[in-house]
Amino acid sequence: MLHLGGDIESKRDIIVIGTSAGGVEALSYLVSQLPSSLNAAVMVVLHVPSHATSVLPSILNRAGKIPASHPQNNQKILTGHIYIAPPDYHLLIKSGYIKLIRGPRENNHRPAIDPLFRTAARAYGSRVVGIVLTGVLDDGTAGLQAVKMRGGTAIVQDPQDATYQGMPRSAIENVNNIDYILPLSEIPQVLVELVNIPIETSSDNPVSHEMQIETDLVDMDMKILNNDSRAGKPSTFGCPDCGGTLWELEQGNLLRFRCRIGHAYSLESLLAKQSDALEDALWFALRALEEKASLTKRMGKRMRDRNQILAAERMEEQTKDALIRANVIRETLIKGSANTEEKPTSDVE
Repeated sequence: MLHLGGDIESKRDIIVIGTSAGGVEALSYLVSQLPSSLNAAVMVVLHVPSHATSVLPSILNRAGKIPASHPQNNQKILTGHIYIAPPDYHLLIKSGYIKLIRGPRENNHRPAIDPLFRTAARAYGSRVVGIVLTGVLDDGTAGLQAVKMRGGTAIVQDPQDATYQGMPRSAIENVNNIDYILPLSEIPQVLVELVNIPIETSSDNPVSHEMQIETDLVDMDMKILNNDSRAGKPSTFGCPDCGGTLWELEQGNLLRFRCRIGHAYSLESLLAKQSDALEDALWFALRALEEKASLTKRMGKRMRDRNQILAAERMEEQTKDALIRANVIRETLIKGSANTEEKPTSDVE
């Protein structure tokens, strides 16, 4: 195994993979087809709940021939190993080592795919192969664009082959000049071929100012946090996580948002977050109306028992009004819960 510093022979020896729903099965198949002699380091982000216990290393160790593990902070990068982002930590790539950090969420996730791809692109340029597999929404799209901007190679699972089409479809629609759109069964062989083809890194595209800022923000760099200069322009929207102003970032076809302290959203993830916030508000409103109806009903009964008829009628009218409003909100919530963001491919036309 080889330590990946900055001065070794030029080849595609950094493979970064992002996936979400359906990702365990896809990753298990992918690593089962990779040879133990693969002369590259593989980094994986699978969306997992922050407080979950990840068993993905065990699953991939059983499935394939390449050892897999959750890395330690500042661990050196070695070829012939699979590094998996642990729950609640972004996996960032520096020159020669891995950094784990509980930085701001991106696209409502930590770990998120975009920070892995973006930091790998910054550190290793054309040596990076970025892969987007099955998943919902669009995490990974901006990161894959960063890989391409630095001269790396982009591979996307064919949406028709993916269990969930959202992430592959978003990447295809928004990332310029994707190199390969393949069914999962063809990706391992292409990876083996790419790893064994020498490349010229002297022509790597330079790291943009925006990429520097974004990678430093997720790394919680205090110079960037305290710097009033921001990429993009202020929007009229507030950050759903902290309430700060969101800045609009345009990257090719992509419109993205990031706040002062680093929370970042694609357009789809921001819409999803706002939908969650709206649902929360509706539940609060439903609870308040149900409590009001219960209280006014109790007060009305008490007033009738005391022969305060007019006051009782006013309370009963308020009870009726609260129940009508609560029913409207309840129906809205029920209808909303029936609309899934994405269905398996067998249900998609």
